Amino acid sequence: MGRIHELSDILADQIAAGEVVERPASVVKELVENALDAHSSQIDIYVEEAGLKSIQVIDNGEGISQADVLIAFRRHATSKITDRADLFKVKTLGFRGEALPSIASVSHVSLETSTQAESAGSLVEIKGGELIKQQPSSARNGTKITVTDLFFNTPARLKYLSSRATELANISDIVNRLALSHTDVAFSLVSDGKTIFKTAGNGNLKQAVSAIYGLTSARQMIEFSGADADFAVSGLISLPKLTRAARSYISLLINGRYIKNFRISKAVVAGYGSKLMVGRYPLAVVNIKLDPLLVDVNVHPTKQEVRISKEEQLEFLLTKAVSQALSQENLIPNGLENLAGKKAKQQLDFKQLEIGLNETKGAYQFKNQTPALPKKPVLNKEVTQALLGQGQEKSSPKTAVKPAALIITDKAQLKQAAVKNWDERYQQPTTPPKDLQLEEAEVAPIEAAAAVDEEASPAEAVRFPNLVYIGQFHGTYLLAQSDDGLYIIDQHAAQERRNYEYYRQAIVKVGQAQQELLVPIVLTYPTSESLKLNQHLGDLQALGVKLEDFGQNTYIIRSHPAWFKAGQEEATIREMIDYLLTDQKLTLAQFREKTAIMMSCKRAIKANQHLDDRQAKELLAKLATCENPFNCPHGRPTVVKLSPKDLEHMFKRIQDSHQSKRKEW
Repeated sequence: MGRIHELSDILADQIAAGEVVERPASVVKELVENALDAHSSQIDIYVEEAGLKSIQVIDNGEGISQADVLIAFRRHATSKITDRADLFKVKTLGFRGEALPSIASVSHVSLETSTQAESAGSLVEIKGGELIKQQPSSARNGTKITVTDLFFNTPARLKYLSSRATELANISDIVNRLALSHTDVAFSLVSDGKTIFKTAGNGNLKQAVSAIYGLTSARQMIEFSGADADFAVSGLISLPKLTRAARSYISLLINGRYIKNFRISKAVVAGYGSKLMVGRYPLAVVNIKLDPLLVDVNVHPTKQEVRISKEEQLEFLLTKAVSQALSQENLIPNGLENLAGKKAKQQLDFKQLEIGLNETKGAYQFKNQTPALPKKPVLNKEVTQALLGQGQEKSSPKTAVKPAALIITDKAQLKQAAVKNWDERYQQPTTPPKDLQLEEAEVAPIEAAAAVDEEASPAEAVRFPNLVYIGQFHGTYLLAQSDDGLYIIDQHAAQERRNYEYYRQAIVKVGQAQQELLVPIVLTYPTSESLKLNQHLGDLQALGVKLEDFGQNTYIIRSHPAWFKAGQEEATIREMIDYLLTDQKLTLAQFREKTAIMMSCKRAIKANQHLDDRQAKELLAKLATCENPFNCPHGRPTVVKLSPKDLEHMFKRIQDSHQSKRKEW
């Protein structure tokens, strides 16, 4: 008898489940994608114990007919494709026919479904790949699928799961990405009876972003778009001041499918140029539309890794679109925000709003991030009526005298001038703040975000202000003023930015202007590095640095580009060579970019270097002409701003209201 035999269907499904069903989040992903392929407009996800106890997905899609219910649980059974031609133009999220049988082989699955064309639905229960129940059902149109006891028959996989909090975070992340890629679908995620995520499903991307990342983040994101003959890109990107420590906040969506692609994520970051700090990454939602023939999604069972034809063309388009969107923005940060950080920013911006979901009414409402101010005056009603009269004029804050402590023992004393001054100074206005005058239950989150965006970035705003030089501070910072406030300029970062843009153009024009050396430079490298360097001699020569062979692993340099700083020729060339040895995949454009950054830093003025008025004014004038005057090539800000209101707060000319201090008592 032969040793080779065919595996049973159940065992084959359990093997396949190792790739398709890695953790509870994988189950949620596959089930929700099936609901989306069924053209659902509302999808509700319920999980218990981070999905280990149960996962339930309810949709209002097309449902499954009675004749197809059992077939759907067979391996490689699908309604998405029929022949080989369909495999190369997949337009649905699922198509492999592996999800349902894989899930059913390692759990207890209950499926209740009904279609509009049939009078009765179907109820099917499968445990460990074996059918245990099938009967008619009176289910509504759509599908409800419940998965319990996940990995009950493969306990070894439970050992590799993380904590419940981590598993729930993975589920939330998957649902977030699906909600961003299908903004026309209303999603809700409920964990152990608590709603942790919900979207309106009205097709508005910015509203979906605000529901996921919060209104504060949504207000700091701008739209971008671009298109060519093969691709169309659009979405939202964050301003450079809103960043994260990892690329995981960049959501890439290809034809509605969330994918992971390092090169495309890198193209998004490249669009920021030097506007980002080193090691920081933006928030972004990138929608990519292309012909299905240009993308191969049949690479991995999870379908998150894809192959894209003309990928370099897509990277160029995406980088260009992001760069153009940011080029229109004023990116000067507020000095107090940079100093105090996010927490202090929220304290300064006392009326900051976020979106809160009213679960009982099913509508969006405004909710204060900080403790809410009382909607009504806190003074006794009788006292208020005695103090406030029609047409009463309030005293100017500049002339008001700080009242002493008041003790009221008689109603007649309420008419004293001291009481009146106290009330006029600290009484909260009866008219609600401007941001809250709208009908709360009728205002969508995106409308709130748009209103704030328009207020913060008026169309007539100047991209870079006209600065009037005041003086120098500690030989490091330049002080200047404009109509809208005080500006502090880092002189090293400012000149570094100016130098960078100069060298970036000079390096491209290299060739004719060469400086001959009286004493040639001789460089020697180990054999391992010399072999690598020999492959990049052409790249160095393209930048004007010609290395001649001078013996065993030794090179001689007789001239260098004229823009090299005197006295730093050898150090500069060594650094350029180090770039190539460290990252051999550098393109010529990237090599030129790194060289320009290095040269700009070396030739910039340093801290504690005093400038006269002429030099300082010339530096400010040159900074204003830069393509990007807001950051040095390393991402640090060149200039920060303090508005007149910020200064008035600092000098207590504007004080917090009496009621805002109640939380400190």
